[in-house]
Amino acid sequence: MAESAFFSPLTHEGVLAVRGTDAGKFLQGQLTCNIDYLNGRAGLGARCTPKGRMQSSFRILPQGDGFLLAMDRELVEPQLADLKKYAVFSRGTRLEDETSRWARFGLCGAEDTLAELGLTLPGEANSLAERDGLLAVRLSDGRVELWAPAERGEALREQLTARLPQAPLDRWLLAQVRAGIGQVFAATRELFVPQMINLQALDGVSFRKGCYTGQEIVARMQYLGRLKRRMHRLVAPVAVAPAPGSPLFSPVHGSSVGEVVLAASAGEQVELLAVVQEDAVVDGRLHLGSADGALLQVLDLPYRLDAEREIQR
Repeated sequence: MAESAFFSPLTHEGVLAVRGTDAGKFLQGQLTCNIDYLNGRAGLGARCTPKGRMQSSFRILPQGDGFLLAMDRELVEPQLADLKKYAVFSRGTRLEDETSRWARFGLCGAEDTLAELGLTLPGEANSLAERDGLLAVRLSDGRVELWAPAERGEALREQLTARLPQAPLDRWLLAQVRAGIGQVFAATRELFVPQMINLQALDGVSFRKGCYTGQEIVARMQYLGRLKRRMHRLVAPVAVAPAPGSPLFSPVHGSSVGEVVLAASAGEQVELLAVVQEDAVVDGRLHLGSADGALLQVLDLPYRLDAEREIQR
């Protein structure tokens, strides 16, 4: 077993289910991602306001007679309530909070364990495998999300414990930061358009599928706009990870120049994703929390932004 191998219960997220004969059609008009691409695959996506600001972001996968959306636990209830307002016009669609119905685990370096569970999962990002009620999703950096019916959760945890060390959630989130995968939390709801967290570079936005709520603003930003704020990966010499929404400062401006998207501890320092004004990034003097806070260093992201490729989705 490699030193990097571990598993972690994914307790920070909830699950919103959209089911029924018209579930795909309903979601196609609500989400940034293209539901037609989710035939046997998972993906990322977001739901926006009419002004293009993200109310939620999620990992979405087909299951049974519909789709499951894993998002920040605090966002499930408000998103469910809001979506139900539109679902009344889609008689073949049912929405429900299925958080309590699923046990979810994050796995790293656990290919042998997956094989023991009878799950054959391709290495390609967003590939999906299902066997005996278990679901496995491959992430872009090779990690795996493992989903199980809640009644099998404890037995599965014991099985994983026998094969892998259990790590705190922070270690899983650190891997997410390093993979450059941003996420909307309750504290950052409606702060960002999808391009600010690079969602279009992660195949979480489709520019060819047609209309959805906020589509006009999102498309205009891609084709005509000049994005002045976008997500970067940074590191700070501090011991405690800042909460999502924590401000960043720079001498370039007299006020905040950005917000933390996601942060996790990495030994004696913290690595984070943050949406930051581009002129402040170019200047290089970024501080965490206050104008005289810890100095941040910009790190590379594991992918590149390619507008030409992005608009082909």
